Order: sequence, then structure tokens, then C-alpha cells
Amino acid sequence: MALWYLCVLLLNVATISRSQVLWNTQLRDTSRIPSNFSRQERMATIEALKGAIQIPTVSFSHEKSNTTALAEFGEYIQRVFPTVFHTSFIKHEVVGNYSHLFTVQGSDPSLQPYLLLAHIDVVPAPEEGWEVPPFSGQERDGFIYGRGTLDNKNSVMAILQALELLLLRNYTPQRSFFIALGHDEEISGTDGAQKISALLQSRGVRLAFAVDEGSFVVDNFLPSLKKPIAIIAVSEKGAMDLMLRVNMTPGHSSAPPKETTISILSAAINQLQQNPMPNMFGRGQVKTMLQQLAGEFSSPINIVLRNLWLFQPFVSRFLEKNPITNAMIRTTVAPTVFQAGIKVNVIPPVAQAIINFRIHPAQTVHEVLELTKNIVADDRVQFHVLRAFDPSPVSPTDDQALGYQLLRHTIHAVFPEELVLATRTADTTSTSPGASICSIPSC
Repeated sequence: MALWYLCVLLLNVATISRSQVLWNTQLRDTSRIPSNFSRQERMATIEALKGAIQIPTVSFSHEKSNTTALAEFGEYIQRVFPTVFHTSFIKHEVVGNYSHLFTVQGSDPSLQPYLLLAHIDVVPAPEEGWEVPPFSGQERDGFIYGRGTLDNKNSVMAILQALELLLLRNYTPQRSFFIALGHDEEISGTDGAQKISALLQSRGVRLAFAVDEGSFVVDNFLPSLKKPIAIIAVSEKGAMDLMLRVNMTPGHSSAPPKETTISILSAAINQLQQNPMPNMFGRGQVKTMLQQLAGEFSSPINIVLRNLWLFQPFVSRFLEKNPITNAMIRTTVAPTVFQAGIKVNVIPPVAQAIINFRIHPAQTVHEVLELTKNIVADDRVQFHVLRAFDPSPVSPTDDQALGYQLLRHTIHAVFPEELVLATRTADTTSTSPGASICSIPSC
């Protein structure tokens, strides 16, 4: 489905000019869209994704990646998509040793180009606890299993496969576009996406919009909602990795002090978990999404959602009860690493923990950091920001927003059955095929 989605998106972009007047007519013109793929093409697509999953392109940390696998993946896509790599109007570049940038030259240079993004790296997979080996690419009951099937080799392979199949059908784009495939997204993208961005900026490239991994088309997303929902992410949470550290004079367990580094740090973390960041419902996309969906519910839910000016406190408290919806309405705080102690009878002189924050679009890194310090309220706890970036601005969704309107039309073309379209904020680990849209220079 992701492959078909990308084919339609690329063709829709090709049919739309800068003229707003012609949009409706051009968007209805789907005569150039292939109605189906041959069985051989479908099988080749499946095998291509399986092969991609079998290459363990793991990003372990900021200092360590499986560079052998990353190099192998670059060779793999050249074998699988020969037409993409041997078409005269497509330029391929390797950036940061393992990332890939494709420049697809359109026939009309006056049209502003756009950008499709995905990443080839995956997070580590422990050896134990898997029903299906994480790098097997095994097919079972109609599904392909493995690291990257959802995050994010599915997008990588769908983009390239769609372009390969369209080129074999003599596809020539009117609007130029770029394909950026990063190799270190899971560890912040400093050598991949950031270098690609810097390269495009150095060349004076101005993008109309960018499409990145985003949300889903889902069934049974909310109780009582009968139709599937296609969710387009129009903004993205920020993030901060914050180290909390406590230093004290070491001691012996036979004469322990009243408080140790471990107990002080544990109390600080407990304070953060018992005092969550403020509920930001009403200051983000969740309220907009619920209002968009209001008409699809029966009474009394539709009455509540259509009158959030009155029922907002009730809905806000209701959303807090579920971890998924709670994460949509506030900055989340997750302790993920705790380090202390070297011996069972020694009071450790140092204890430290790393807290991962996913920052709501209505807040900033600075604001969250100050709130955190005020919640902990202990001068013995030191704070060190390891990594941080603010949330992205909300991308436009009005009639003049080219990227959003293209995604909207593409979704309806791929899913001709009745569905509901909604927008939301994406977390920093969201996945396709629903896609996220970002206006430029906003993103």
C-alpha cells in the first residue's frame, strides 16, 4: 500500500502547476496513474523489502553504527533499483559516507521543488524475546517482520520502488524533487539529514514542502468510530535528553549516611514522575483533530466534540487516562538510563540518570528545562543537556498549502473507500505511511 501511495503522490505532483485555478481539474485527472502492478512487480517489491530488512543497519549510539551494513545497503539499492541509478535526469550523491541524496530533475524549472525523506538505519535489537528474528525479513500471515518494516525501511523502499516502476512506465516529472535517505536518524541525524540539509542550503535550494515519515491510516482508532482514519502529521514534537547527576563523598555501606547519591537522584526522578508537565490540550493539534472527527461520531460524543468550548476540561481529563492520548497533550518525561555503584559495600560517589523528554509544540526546550529544575527543587542535583531541539512549527493545511493538498488528494485516491482525514502532531519516532507534511522554511 505504501508503494501505491508513493506512486500516486509522485504523479499527482507532476500534474499540478503553480496555478491555483487549475488545481481541481488537474487533481481529478488520474489517467496517468497506473491502475495496477503486475504479479511479477508485486513479488519483486515484497522481496526487495525483505532483502532490505535483512541488512542490519543498526545505529547503536552516537559513537557506533554498523558501517559495514550501511555500506552494504547502499550497494543493495543500486542492484534493486537500476533504473533509478541510470536515468539521465536523476543525480545520485552519497552524503556523510552512507546517506543518499537523489536529485530528480523536472521539466519545468520554474516550479519550486519538494523533498521526500526517509532513513535507512534502525535501532538495536536484543537477541532474546523475538518470535521472529529481527533481521530475518520473514513473511508470516501476510506480514513482513523485522527491524525497519515500520521504521523506516518501508518508506525507503516504497519511495525508490515507486520511482523505479514509474520510470519503467516512461514517467517524467514536471516538478523537480529530492529524495533524502539518512543513515543516522536514530541517533539525531547529524551526519546524514543535517549534512544533506546544509548541502541543499549551500546550493540555494528553496523547497515548497517536505514529506517525512508520519502517521497511519487506522481502523478502530477511537471507540464508536466506524470509518478508517487517515492521519497527517503537520507538526512534530521536540526532544531533550537531560542528564541528572548527583556527587557526594564516597562511603562504606557499614555506616551509610542518611541520604546517598542514589536516594537523592531517585527522589528527583520520583518528583518528575509524580508531577507531570502541564496538560496542553487546546494548544495543539489534538483539539483540531477531535473537532475534525466530531461529525463521524453519534450522540452524545459528537455533541461533546463540537462544543469543546464547554466540555474541554472533561475531554482533557479523559485523554490523560490513556498513555497514548496523554502523550499527545503534554510533554512526556521518561527516565531511560540510571547509572550508579561499582561494588555492593561501597556508597557510590556519583549517581546519574538520563531523562528523555518529548516536548509538546506549545512549549520550548528552555521552558521544559526550567520547569524540570523547579519540580526537582534540589540544589544537589546537577542538570546537563545532552541533546535538545524545539518542536517544529505547525505546517499550513489551508487551500493554498500545496503539500497538504497533495497528500489529501493522494490519500483519497489510494483509499477510494470512505474514510476520515485528520491532522495531528507527530512524535519524533512516528512512522509512515500516513506521512507528515512540513512547510519550508518552517521545517
